Amino acid sequence: MSRSQDRSFIEDLEPERYELLPSIARVQLDRRDFLRSVGGGLVVLCLLRGASAQESGRGRGRGQSEEPREVGAWIRIAEDGTISAFTGKVEVGQNARTSLSQAVADELRVPIDSVRMVMGDTDLVPYDRGTFGSRTTPTMAPQLRRAAASARSTLEGLAAERWGVDRAEVAVADGTVSHPPSSRSAGFGELTEGRRLVGAIEEDDEPTPPGRWQLAGTDARKVDGKDFVTGRHAYASDVTRPGMLRGKVLRPPHYGATLESIDASDAEAIDGVTVVRDGDFIGVAATDEPTAERAISALRPVWTGPEEGRPSDSSVFDYFKEHPGDVQRRDEAEDRGDGPIDRALAASDAVVESRYRIAYIAHAPLEPRAAVAEWDGDRLTVWTGTQRPFGVREELVAAFDLTEDSVRVIVPDTGSGYGGKHTGEAAIEAARLARGSGRPVKLTWTRTEEFTWAYFRPAGVIDARVGCRDDGRLTAWQFHNSNSGASGIEPPYATEARDLGFIPVDSPLRQGSYRALASTANHFARESLVDDLAAAIGMDPLAFRLKNLDVDRVRAVLEAAADRFGWGASEPGPGRGFGLACGMEKGGHVASCAEVAVDEDSGRVDVIRAVTAFECGAIVNPLHLHNQVEGAVVQGLGGALFERIRFEGGTIRSDRFSRYRVPRFTDLPSLEIVLIDRPDLPSSGAGETPIVAIAPAIGNAIRAATGVRIRSLPLVPEGFRGEG
Repeated sequence: MSRSQDRSFIEDLEPERYELLPSIARVQLDRRDFLRSVGGGLVVLCLLRGASAQESGRGRGRGQSEEPREVGAWIRIAEDGTISAFTGKVEVGQNARTSLSQAVADELRVPIDSVRMVMGDTDLVPYDRGTFGSRTTPTMAPQLRRAAASARSTLEGLAAERWGVDRAEVAVADGTVSHPPSSRSAGFGELTEGRRLVGAIEEDDEPTPPGRWQLAGTDARKVDGKDFVTGRHAYASDVTRPGMLRGKVLRPPHYGATLESIDASDAEAIDGVTVVRDGDFIGVAATDEPTAERAISALRPVWTGPEEGRPSDSSVFDYFKEHPGDVQRRDEAEDRGDGPIDRALAASDAVVESRYRIAYIAHAPLEPRAAVAEWDGDRLTVWTGTQRPFGVREELVAAFDLTEDSVRVIVPDTGSGYGGKHTGEAAIEAARLARGSGRPVKLTWTRTEEFTWAYFRPAGVIDARVGCRDDGRLTAWQFHNSNSGASGIEPPYATEARDLGFIPVDSPLRQGSYRALASTANHFARESLVDDLAAAIGMDPLAFRLKNLDVDRVRAVLEAAADRFGWGASEPGPGRGFGLACGMEKGGHVASCAEVAVDEDSGRVDVIRAVTAFECGAIVNPLHLHNQVEGAVVQGLGGALFERIRFEGGTIRSDRFSRYRVPRFTDLPSLEIVLIDRPDLPSSGAGETPIVAIAPAIGNAIRAATGVRIRSLPLVPEGFRGEG
């Protein structure tokens, strides 16, 4: 089977169970409605024939056919020369607003601050599956470039026609179209004269290649960055509306609890409080937050549904193995003791067989879920922080039996998501409270609600059997993941026989997308296995990887990270160890090296130094890419060392930051980032892949320091105890 066929297999394996609420609609905007929404000016419509299926963006809306699968990108040049670009992507801290503005400004030959990016407003922007899967840079940036290039070409044609000159003599720069031989010039808006000009761009039209970029490829500052650091930016929780109330929702005491009855009389007696009941949904709307909290506390619910029989964080791994679904495999041949894997293992000189356990972890975004909902008759507008504005719109349509054109979702630039804001719980809750109270309502989740009722990164169990020859050549690779997912399951190593499998499980906790999906779990297990095989035959871990790698781009980042780290140039001191790991996912290629210090008496593990090399094709903004990679490594430290959800039965115990450990400044090592620019290759996303290599690099370093292999994430939640 070819690598391209393998890739298709892996994408198909990504579980649709991550879609936690109804599928999103495929919305096709009527041309006349769109023109009314953008007003006068030059408008270019970009049509694409395909779109990648991603984890929470699959599915189609009611009454919509699967084809055509189109993603639009619009450019508007108003009569006053204002340039606006429209995208369904949203800004959640990854600096997409900046990188997309660079793409548009590049093609229109204008400064970046000349472009106004309109993002995540379902009334104004074309349909988009959502901001996830590291797809903004490889898909939306080229689309906007094509649209902007077509707009530039149209402007050139308008000027040539008006002046009666050869189009080849017309130039575009700094918002002006000119004809140097005659010294004539006109601004963009002067040429459009408010006319609505629509042109279609086919997918085959190519944008400016990286080698000819002018603004992209440079360290452009964050658009609107000053507003964020001075506090001027309004997040969803900062939105206010006339007559707005504050909302709170009654939550069950634990997973699986059912509301049997409720006495709301005490809450209803509080001045200014409206109690809203919609089936099992109970909430309150009040004039201010303290009053809403007091009203929720005054409710007297009766819950049924025992916690007994539900697994805990310590027993959930046995639960996964006892409740398997149907295994999804790459190879059709089953192994029953005489299959290709067993024959390859029998012929191996060294064999490693291991089980790895991956804990549930929380997204812990800086901004908890928040929404403001306002009804105007049957028209609903919601401001909320989400990665999928059109997906949330579809959820609202389904929840209230509305039409799509009667719901508007507006996404202010949001305080992080990490894959945790694909769904619209807060939006639906705020809309219920607003409808029940007859006034706009703001609902902001508390940190405890965020930790308890948001979905988690899936936990999982990985069982593997691998083998190699004495010369270091891999012979057999059997690797099965239960529950956490298939993303990143394909190894970058050549082997004679392999069997990759994903086994879905009915999770006892709510789970969904997390930065890099299951790639972190699968890379952790795989890169631990590779080190153990190298140790079994007495081979250097770097040399072992280089001998078996058959992906040149992974080889390049591994060599770059090892070179910057100084791998092999010195030996670690007492109680210290070096480790490395590499991998690939979503078009990105990464390698990390780590140095750790372990104090076996106190149980303290410190990551002293970490080097990460990353390559994602042509670099759009080196400064922001550096920040993305550095942020991913820091976030990866938490999941590697101590982040985990503690739960007993249906009750979440890790329900606040005092009970859930995230990286602190004192945990940070010396971080070094090596960026490899490949202007000969298309740009890939960088939001996810850089996180996957740090955990196995740390685990391998701990083994080098202590001789103990820890086969679980997090590695040292209670400190090192010498057992794995």
